Amino acid sequence: MANYKTVKLILEDGTEFQGYSFGAQKSISGEVVFNTAMTGYPESLTDPSYKGQILTLTYPLIGNYGVPGKEEDFNLSRFFESYALHISGLIISDYSFEYSHWNAKQSLSEWLQEYEVPGIFGIDTRALTKILREKGTMLGKIIIDNQQVDWYDPAQENLVAQVSIKEKKVFGTGKYKVTLIDCGAKYNIIRHLIQRDTTVTLVPWDYDFTNDDYDGLFISNGPGDPVKCDKTVEHLSTALKDKRPIMGICLGNQLLALAAGAKSYKLKYGHRSHNQPVLQNGTKKSFITSQNHGYAIDNETLPDDWEPLFINLNDNTNEGMRHKSKPFLSSQFHPEASGGPTDTEFLFDDFIQMLERKEPVPFA
Repeated sequence: MANYKTVKLILEDGTEFQGYSFGAQKSISGEVVFNTAMTGYPESLTDPSYKGQILTLTYPLIGNYGVPGKEEDFNLSRFFESYALHISGLIISDYSFEYSHWNAKQSLSEWLQEYEVPGIFGIDTRALTKILREKGTMLGKIIIDNQQVDWYDPAQENLVAQVSIKEKKVFGTGKYKVTLIDCGAKYNIIRHLIQRDTTVTLVPWDYDFTNDDYDGLFISNGPGDPVKCDKTVEHLSTALKDKRPIMGICLGNQLLALAAGAKSYKLKYGHRSHNQPVLQNGTKKSFITSQNHGYAIDNETLPDDWEPLFINLNDNTNEGMRHKSKPFLSSQFHPEASGGPTDTEFLFDDFIQMLERKEPVPFA
């Protein structure tokens, strides 16, 4: 490892790990989280929901298939989930110095350098994950060349405002007009909607859409604490008085719940993986899902006209909800998962059915 600089990972409880630097040569601070997925790191690193976080990948070998190119479909990057890398730093166990894949255009290290994101390898990620599992998500620093940085807690900021677009954008030319609130939307949400005969109007997180002409409203995923998105919740409260269909994903589930009158809370270490099992409420149907969130909705605070739609089988937390009489539904997991399971893509079809029928979709 003579060609790689020694670098430290320091946790806020004083725990230190030593590894080697790859990617950008800079010190950073952020919230340390972990993801258990075996594949899909190009999608994860470009997921806006990781804004401000130092991501630990628990799968031991990372970088072996490099990073794909920047080809586009529908004016969207074909292989990534947004326009940039959003993680603050990357922690892995074993970096693959050589990569091989039919669509790889550069190495993971080169990609991190391009977006000025530091990486550290040679870390015992099992030991690190055990600490996070026992003590919960905590702040951390990656320190290189003794360049000191202050502790940074992304939860104190409105991260959605940092990743959301600033002006409207339109995608597709389909039959149904869908307004998509960009709280950090993953591109695959837009792809799924376009493929289902919609015209998608992507709007900023705080945009007042209440007087716009649309057939359905979609609320995207995004980073951070949902209570920071007060403007979005305010506009959604107005939309809930209407009967036009609404669907939310991840942060969108939380924002819809807050608009309905429920309350959110921070999870101990969040759900970030490709193998989270959820149960459809009132049935024996279970699904394997991709997830990335640090907050959840308290089922006990849901108003009487709402009910949980899915429940996490690991910890019984809320994984979605629906209105009992209006065409409103949401999922805490990611039915649009790219680099993950596709068990729940049917929720996009359910949303289209709501647009067609103007009423809730029956769940059997």
